[in-house]
Amino acid sequence: MTTPVLALTLGDPAGIGPEITARTLADAATQDGHHGVAVGDAEALRRGARAAGLDVEVRAVTDFATPPAGPGVIDVLDTGVLGRSLPDWGTVDARAGRAAVAAIETATRAALDGAVDGIVTAPINKEAIWQAGSSHLGHTEMLGELTGVTRQDTMFVVRNTAVPGHHLRIFFTTRHVALRTALDQLTSERVGRSIREAETALRVFGVPRPRLAVAAVNPHGGENGAFGDEEIVHIGPACEEARAAGLDVTGPVPADSVFHQGLTGRFDGVLSHFHDQGHIPAKTYDFAGTISVTVGLPILRTSVDHGTAFDIAGSGRADHGTMLSAYQAAVDYSPSVPLIRETYGRER
Repeated sequence: MTTPVLALTLGDPAGIGPEITARTLADAATQDGHHGVAVGDAEALRRGARAAGLDVEVRAVTDFATPPAGPGVIDVLDTGVLGRSLPDWGTVDARAGRAAVAAIETATRAALDGAVDGIVTAPINKEAIWQAGSSHLGHTEMLGELTGVTRQDTMFVVRNTAVPGHHLRIFFTTRHVALRTALDQLTSERVGRSIREAETALRVFGVPRPRLAVAAVNPHGGENGAFGDEEIVHIGPACEEARAAGLDVTGPVPADSVFHQGLTGRFDGVLSHFHDQGHIPAKTYDFAGTISVTVGLPILRTSVDHGTAFDIAGSGRADHGTMLSAYQAAVDYSPSVPLIRETYGRER
């Protein structure tokens, strides 16, 4: 098996991205069997390493194939957007937005070309990338355009210490829309498509016989229409259609219990229907360990599930636990890269 090489984007250089990337790479440099290379401005990574109190050398490389130097040295493919003129910590800055976008573009091209096995992304600031001229809502939409894919989905992977070897994956029927809009978008067709995509993702990412639960949206699952009819009109029929097609799908299951059931091993995945329905249980159970995987792309991409934390950027207090978990998940999922390309590269 070849050693996986991963590209770690710095995110917004005014946020905590450079700090948590430096910490993650410093930890990874003490281990064999993989190589992480930061992508972004070398000076931003050096500043992040200093803020984190790390005694490391930041080595600028020009090729992802450069062998790792070992403990005490972290590598960066310098995009050179900022040079030595860095934005102030914790500020929205168009220059920081341009640097963040350039890092994502560079890492994505490397993944498409096969120069790296996957990318791990630190958080960006949406306002900063908009000031830099980007029209995207965030990473996911930007990666879709860069890879030529029109539909991508988010899979949260929740680290689970209660059941050894079992991690819960959470999927989303809708993403960054108002709650009222999400409910309007909740059709049987859309739920059915999300069920099929979640089941495919579970197989691609290592679950050979997926057991998927589909959450309800109303209290107690709607109580047969007393508290809302989404379960009767849309969610229930989509689940029945999936079962008729041979998928192991349970639902709709009341949302106040379905995530607990998933964490205790009854299900491999849960399909939630709006942003907070899936985010709240994941981040409450394990904020530092929950990571995000973008499914539907012909490349492997994992990410932190938090923001730029401008309020503590540069203070050295940023916890790199989620970034380290995202890095380790990319290492673990790297054997699936050929199947990822085969499954999700067709749309291109």
